[in-house]
Amino acid sequence: MDDETRWINQARNGDTQAFECLYHRHHQQVYALCLRLAGQVPLAEEMTQDCFVRAWQKLDLFRGESQFATWLHRLSVNQALASLQKHRSFWARFLPESSTEFHEISEPSTPLPNGMQLDKYILRLPERARVVFVLFALEGYSHEEIAQLMQITRGTSKAQYHRAKALLQEMLS
Repeated sequence: MDDETRWINQARNGDTQAFECLYHRHHQQVYALCLRLAGQVPLAEEMTQDCFVRAWQKLDLFRGESQFATWLHRLSVNQALASLQKHRSFWARFLPESSTEFHEISEPSTPLPNGMQLDKYILRLPERARVVFVLFALEGYSHEEIAQLMQITRGTSKAQYHRAKALLQEMLS
């Protein structure tokens, strides 16, 4: 039995130190995903925490039919999107009605994961275009899957992806 399988089994039995080992093994990947989806460091940090809280709560549902990292990734995408929706709903009370998207365009204050230069431009995209771009281009989701996850149409997903590509091309030139 490898370390990860042992940690999963121990964490299922309430061992918080074993779960902490799982956290340390996977938190960078989850954070990178959350940062790309959130577009801002404080929200990405909060979303990462939410993802691991949800993983702790749902650990009994992991059946081992796939790699733990695959299960955690899917759970993290769903939780990150739910956190984004919650954040958007909260801030919608304070934004003018004409504003349909809240996004931060400033550079992150901490270094980007893996030093990826494209990430600094992705973070500047409007929220919906950024989320669709990350899920489609970087995470490999289909437009059908994105539409289902985000509760939008397939056409909206495609349009947001093309919008993100055009904005990125404009930023890069």
